[in-house]
Formats: sequence, structure tokens, C-alpha cells
Amino acid sequence: MQKNLFVINLNKKYFLRVGNKVFECQVGEGGLKTARKKIEGDKTTPIGKWRLETIFYRSDKILRPKLKKNILKINKITRNCGWCDDIRSNKYNSHIKINNFQSLNLNYEKLWREDEAYDIIIVTSHNVKPTIKNKGSAIFIHCSFSNNKKTAGCIALKKNDIFFLLKNLCHKTYVKI
Repeated sequence: MQKNLFVINLNKKYFLRVGNKVFECQVGEGGLKTARKKIEGDKTTPIGKWRLETIFYRSDKILRPKLKKNILKINKITRNCGWCDDIRSNKYNSHIKINNFQSLNLNYEKLWREDEAYDIIIVTSHNVKPTIKNKGSAIFIHCSFSNNKKTAGCIALKKNDIFFLLKNLCHKTYVKI
């Protein structure tokens, strides 16, 4: 069982090391940036050590992830799931129910997507406890895009690689970028 994951940069290609295994991954379009310099929407992946917090998954596309013990809370993604990325909101950088949020005229990201990127999401602890507005939201580990394009700040892995990662997690696992 793995306690720490490491993002490695080799000649502008990125990899995630999980124990002795290394998987190619994608990071933010803007590359890596120290967490204190990160701002909302800059498309960079924040450098730091982040706990893996929660898992969200699409039950219509994949089976419920199997973990050893109850290491992380697991939630189904519904059409009503979103993530607040609006710095004007007190829900900034948190999971929201879209139908409770739409009338407020605030920005959010839908977790129910037509592509496969959010079939499974691992939420990281970037910018939580405390949450600082405009320091970045929705920093996830999620599935790679079909063309392996860079992300808006997350770490993306092939779906099978995420399943390997989940099978090898232990309590208090961190990703170090």
C-alpha cells in the first residue's frame, strides 16, 4: 500500500510514481507553479504536498472503486454535481449541488461531463483548511483526455492507471508535486 505519490518532470514530460510503478500523466497547460503564486484560472498545477481527500465517480460508466478498507469517502457523480470556482462565493473550492447554485449567478464546473475526464476524480487537499479565495480550486487527479492534452491545473492519468493507484492507496496518502 502506497503512502506517497510523486509527480516527476523529465524533459517536459510528466510522470506519476506510485511505489515502483511510473505512469505518464498530464498537468496544467501552464506547467507547475508554487502554491503561493497560484491563482484561479491560471491553468497551472500547484507545487506542494496534497492529501488525497475524496473520490467521485460516474456509476453509469464505471463500477464503484474498490479500496482497501474505508480509506477515502466515495461519492457518486450525478447530473446535479458541481464544483464552485467562483471567488465571490463562500462555497469556493467545494462540491456543490448545481440546482441549489444556478440561481445565484455564480461560476461552477459541472462534474457530470460528456467526455471521460471525470469518470473518476480524486480530490486533493490543495487550497483547503483554510480555503483562500483566488488561490485555485478543483485540483483533482482525473482521467486523461482522449488526446492526452494538458489540463486546466489537475493531474490526469489513464483510467486504468487511476484504478491501479486506488488499489494501492493507504490511509493518509499524499501526492507530492
